Amino acid sequence: MKKDNVLKLSIAALGIVFGDIGTSPLYAIKECFYGEYGIKVTGANILGVLSLIFWALAIVVSIKYLVFVLNANNNGEGGIMALTSLVNPKASGRSGRKRFFLITIGIFAAALLYGDGMVTPAISVMSALEGLEVVTTKFSPYVVPMTIAILVVLFVFQYKGTARVGGLFGPIVFVWFLVLAISGAYHIKDNFGVFAAFNPVYGFDFFVRNRLHGFMVLGSVFLVVTGAEAMYADMGHFGKLPIRLTWSLIVFPALLLNYFGQGALLLNHPEFIKNPFFSMMPNFLLIPSVVLATMATIIASQAVITGSFSLTSQAVEMGYLPRLKIIHTSASQEGQIYVPIINWILMIATIGLVLGFKSSTKLAGAYGVAVTSTMLVTTILFSVVAVERFKWSRLKVYSLCGVFLIVDLMFFFANVGKITHGAWFPLLVGGIFFTLLVTWKKGREILSKRYKDNVVKLDEFKHSEMFENAHKVRGDAFFLAGTPDVVPGALLHNIAHNKVLHSQIVLLHFVTESVPRVPNDEKIEVRDLGSGFRYVVARYGFMEDKNFMNTVALIKQNGIELNEEDISVFLGRQKIIPGEGEEMADWRKKLYIRLANLAVDPIEYFRIPYDKAIEIGVPLEL
Repeated sequence: MKKDNVLKLSIAALGIVFGDIGTSPLYAIKECFYGEYGIKVTGANILGVLSLIFWALAIVVSIKYLVFVLNANNNGEGGIMALTSLVNPKASGRSGRKRFFLITIGIFAAALLYGDGMVTPAISVMSALEGLEVVTTKFSPYVVPMTIAILVVLFVFQYKGTARVGGLFGPIVFVWFLVLAISGAYHIKDNFGVFAAFNPVYGFDFFVRNRLHGFMVLGSVFLVVTGAEAMYADMGHFGKLPIRLTWSLIVFPALLLNYFGQGALLLNHPEFIKNPFFSMMPNFLLIPSVVLATMATIIASQAVITGSFSLTSQAVEMGYLPRLKIIHTSASQEGQIYVPIINWILMIATIGLVLGFKSSTKLAGAYGVAVTSTMLVTTILFSVVAVERFKWSRLKVYSLCGVFLIVDLMFFFANVGKITHGAWFPLLVGGIFFTLLVTWKKGREILSKRYKDNVVKLDEFKHSEMFENAHKVRGDAFFLAGTPDVVPGALLHNIAHNKVLHSQIVLLHFVTESVPRVPNDEKIEVRDLGSGFRYVVARYGFMEDKNFMNTVALIKQNGIELNEEDISVFLGRQKIIPGEGEEMADWRKKLYIRLANLAVDPIEYFRIPYDKAIEIGVPLEL
C-alpha cells in the first residue's frame, strides 16, 4: 500500500471509524460520577476511574481489536456478521450442534447492533447540545427539541448518502481530536498527579474500596470503548494498517489526554462534575466547542446508521432477511448504501428515545448491554476462528481469549444492572430483529424443502410428452433455478399454459458466497445440459450488487452466444399460503408472510430490464 494512499485512508478512517469512540469524552467520565450509579468525587476515586479507563482502552481496543480481532476478516471485511460467516456450519452430531449455537449467538449479537444504532445518535447528539446548559441554564428547555430537529435532518438526508460529505468527515473529526488533546493537556498541567492512574493498582484499589458500587461504575467506564466494534465492522472500507496507525498516532493519545485532563480538572474543582468536558473550555470557546461537538456527534451517528445499513445488506445476502430495497449512493465508495425501511425505523426509535429519556444521563442507562454482549460474542467466535482457521495452538488462544473473556464478562455483568434503567430497550430491539432474522431463515429452509419434495427432474422432463409436444420458438429464455437437475416451477407453468419452449434455455442460479467479493473471472460457471438447456451459476460476494445484464455479459465472455435484444426472463411470483405443517408456529408463519410482502421485486433486485421480464404465479405452502 502506497504512503499517499495510507494517508488518505487514515484521514477518511478518522472520520468514519472513530467518530463513535471519539465522542465518548462528552459523557463517559460524567456518568462515572454523576450517573445512575455515580461514585463520590474524591481524589482516590478519580484516579481509580482514570486507571480503569486507560486499561480498558489499552486491553479492549489496542490489544484485543487492533492487534488480534482485525486479523479475523473475511477477505478484508470485518464485523460480527463477517466473523460469524467464518465459523464453518458444515458439521454433524455434537460438533454440528456446537456450530449451530455459535452461529445463533453470532446472529443475535448482530441483531443487538440495531439497538445500538438507535441509542448512539440519541445519546451523542443530546450530550453535545447539553453543553449549552454550561453557558446558561436558559438553554435547558431547548435541548430536547434541538436534538430531535438535528436527528430528523440527519435521517431525512440519508438518501443522499455519506459519499458527498465523506471528504469533510476526516478533517472535522481531526479538529475534534485536536481540541480533545489540547483541552486535556491544558488542564493536566495543573495537576500532573493524574499520571499515577497509569498504575493498575489504582484500578484494583477502586474496586477494593467501593466493592459492589465500584463494580457498577464499571458499566459507565465501558462507555469509553463502545466504538471498538465499529472499528472492526468498518475495516473493509479502509484496511487494517490505516485503522491501526490512526488509532495509535491520533485517537488513543487524544482520548487519553482528554480523559486525564477531565480527571485533573475534577481533582482541583470537583464541583464541575455535572459536565466536566465543557467545563474545561474557556467561556469564549463554549459555543464553538458545542458546535464542533454537535458536528462530531452527527458524524458518529452517521457511522452507526451506515453500519446498520451494511448489517442489513449482509443479512439479506446471507439469507436472513428478504430482499429489501437497498440503494447504492456512491459509485466509488464501497459500502455507501441506503436502506429506506431501516432508516425510518431507526429515526422513529431514536426520536422516541430522546422524548422518553430526556437527558444523556438517563440515556446512558440504555447504553452498554447490547454492545458489551456483541463484544463478548466476538471474543467467543474469534477463539474458534483462531483455532480452526489460523491454526493457532489451543493454549495460546485460550490463554489470550481467556483474558479478553474476563474483561468482557466484567463489563457485561456491570451493565446488566442497567436493564431496569433503560437497557431493556436495545435488548428488546435485538430480540425483535433476531426473531425476524431466524424466522426468515427457517421459513426459507422449509419452503426449499417443500419445493424439493415436489420437483420434476430435468431428465424426466426432457423425456415427457409435455416436452415433446411443446412448440419450439427461436430465442433465449432465462429461468432462475437452484440446481441443474430440477425444472423451475416458472418453466413448468409456462409450458403448461403457453405450450412453447425457447431454442436456448438458461437456468440461472445466483449464489452468494461467504466472501465480500468474487473476481469477475471466477463469477460464472456454465454447464451444457443438452436439448438446448444450459445451467449457469453466477457467484457474487455478500457485499456485491447482482445485475442481470452484467451477468449476461459475463456469460457471453464464457463463449455462450446470446442475443441481448431477444432475451426473455421468466420469474415465478410466489404466493405463500400458511399450511398445517408443524415445523413453525402459526404466528411465525404469519410473520414470514408479512416479511415476504416487504421483499423488493426480484426484477428490481436482480436489475432485470422490465421489458424482458415475464412473471408467472407459483403457489407455495409454508
